[in-house]
Order: sequence, then structure tokens, then C-alpha cells
Amino acid sequence: MQSVTLEFRTEDLTLLGLIPPGLFAKYEEVELLETLRLEQGWRLQLLRVRRKGPLRSALELERESRRIRALYGLESFELVERRPRSRDYIVLVRQRNPERLRRLLSLAGGEISPTAPFRLTPQHVVASFRGDERAIRRVLRRLDREEFPYRVVRASGRPYLPAEAPLLTPLQAELLARAWVLGYYAVPRRITLSRLARQSGRSAPALGKILRRAEGRLVVRWLTAEGPVPESAAPAAPAPAREP
Repeated sequence: MQSVTLEFRTEDLTLLGLIPPGLFAKYEEVELLETLRLEQGWRLQLLRVRRKGPLRSALELERESRRIRALYGLESFELVERRPRSRDYIVLVRQRNPERLRRLLSLAGGEISPTAPFRLTPQHVVASFRGDERAIRRVLRRLDREEFPYRVVRASGRPYLPAEAPLLTPLQAELLARAWVLGYYAVPRRITLSRLARQSGRSAPALGKILRRAEGRLVVRWLTAEGPVPESAAPAAPAPAREP
């Protein structure tokens, strides 16, 4: 796998219809946390949106949901979490892809996916992608042919080769990362297992089982790396039975 990080001017992406006009009148930055589904027709993404002023209440956002969807071209909009201290919303949005993005996705053939860092500010957009090297090169050649202004911030010089067998399955890694981003492992917990399961399209028992298996693998790897279990952590031996 190869990865590349590109930088664009926000005004260029706005003119091309890839960023809604007026987005940064009220917001300081938008960060892509996770792309849950990406197809030529639409995308489902988890975003962190930082507001310039105080956050609106969850009830206010719910009342204005229709206006927000119309303003930013969203098919669906769901508030996942409010973070008043940092003035951040965590939102789940579904949005139709503009024509230019559909063409790039078709060219990539499903072999490229967005990854961190992926951040939008009023001045610049830093966008990272991971995928097949040939697919990445096809997309960059298309941008060059269309004389689209961009700058390569970073590109991997060699494919990613894991040193050993993957610790987690792709499904375990995806669901564990999503649980962490949404605050399932925060103290106090910011999302319940039931709500996390609904957003993941699974039942709560099934999701809980997947997460526990992933957690178990991580614990085993940690214990292996740390060496023998300390005596204080080992279960106490049962007391000898007394003679009657």
C-alpha cells in the first residue's frame, strides 16, 4: 500500500463545488475522522466540525436539521457528540458526490481510501489517501492533465509491508477505531454500545463480541511484549482445605 498527502487551496475546491460555499463563515475547521462508506454516488463520513462561536444545543440542531441539510447539500445529518470546551461537533453526514469527485473515484477503481490527516480550513485543505500505487498515480496524472493546482506534502517512498501477521482483522481494526473516535473508551464513556452498534449497522451483542475479541488480542500482545505476568497480578492460589 502507498500513501500520499496533498494540499489544495480551499477557494479552488469551493469553486469546483467540492466544498459548500460559505462553510467557513461559521466554522474554523473541519476534520475527516472516518469514511464509513465511499462510492461514486455518495459518501458517509464521520466529521469533527469546530465552530467559531459557542455551540448550539442538540435540540437547536435537531430543529434546524432540514435547513442545515439544504444549506450544505447533505442527504442526512446526525449529531453524535458536542464538545463545548473545544467548540467541536462530532457529526455523521451522508452526502452526494459532485461530478468531479465521481470521476476521480471511478478512475481510482475503489483502490484508494481517505485517511488521516484530512483537514479543511478557510485557507487550505490537507487531504491524505492510501491505496494501490498505480491507482494513486492515475488520479495524480488526471489532476495534472486538468491543471488542477495542488502540492504534494508527503508521499511514501515504498509500499507498506507489515513486519508480522496483522494483530487485528480489518473488521476488528475498523470497529475498534470507530469506537475510540466516538468516545466508547473515554472516561466517562461518551457513547453507549447500543448507539455505537446502530451507527455500525450491527446488533449490540455482535458488536460487543467483536470489540472484546479485538481487546483480547491487544492484551495478549501487550503481555507478550512485557514478559511474565507479575506475581501481584496473578490469581491467588486457593487456600489449602482444612481437615475436618
